[in-house]
Amino acid sequence: MKKNTLGVLALLVVTIAWGASFVVMKPAMEKIPVFDFLAIRFTIAAALMVVVKPQVLKAFRGKTLIYGIILGVILGFSYVTQTIGLTLSTAAITSFITGLYVILTPLLIWAIFKKKPKSIVALGAILATVGLGFITIKDASFDLGQIWILLCALGFAAHIVGLSRWSPGKDVYALTVIQLATVAVVCWIGALPDGYQAPNDGEVWFAVLFTAVFATALAFFIQTWAQSIMDASRVAIILTMEVVFAALTSVAVGQEVLSLQTIFGGALMLAAMLLIEWPRKDSQPEDLVYEPMPH
Repeated sequence: MKKNTLGVLALLVVTIAWGASFVVMKPAMEKIPVFDFLAIRFTIAAALMVVVKPQVLKAFRGKTLIYGIILGVILGFSYVTQTIGLTLSTAAITSFITGLYVILTPLLIWAIFKKKPKSIVALGAILATVGLGFITIKDASFDLGQIWILLCALGFAAHIVGLSRWSPGKDVYALTVIQLATVAVVCWIGALPDGYQAPNDGEVWFAVLFTAVFATALAFFIQTWAQSIMDASRVAIILTMEVVFAALTSVAVGQEVLSLQTIFGGALMLAAMLLIEWPRKDSQPEDLVYEPMPH
């Protein structure tokens, strides 16, 4: 199996874990503050990875350490702004605006690295965004408070771009642990001022452990590895499948009813992913995704 194909499949596993985590977290978040939940989640995830591979601490040096901290701060910023935005808006609008990283990622690459995305990637990003809207938006209204969520989307886009730029050739395991530990620190800064509230029952602990192991430690390790061999714009489009799996999981456990709108949105997002992946069998990654800027 080619590395790029394996990377796509691995990222789809990540989106399944992230999608399922929304369903697992939903009842738990009614019993524990968001920052407290995120702080213990990322702390356990980072600690678990160190316990599994203690020698990783020896790799905490040089560019791996610097890039890991920078990426962790960006990721932590994204979670903080998303949390603030969620308190000022609905979950549906928060999901939709957060998902705009699929559009912002190629735009950031264009702005920073002067690499213009090819039309097929631009079309895929637009299709994914429209599909995202169909799945998440039912009754929507927009206000200035949602600027926080837009900052979150920009943060996630910057994280995706940064990973694609800095993860090739690095110790992927160490880079992942450093990122998660940095996010934990950022979240503890948000959790401690009003006093930390620990998980208080089995349901909350299950959500913490499930998200820490599968949606954080394993998921971010896979994402960091995949982005060492894949470009950022493709990754952004594939990761939007998280919303599809979240919707399917919600339906499966009875939290939501499957609607025609959700089916149509999911079909558009699947089409977006297939659109950018299908031609790659006969194309070089950079040839498909970018076209040269005029000089």
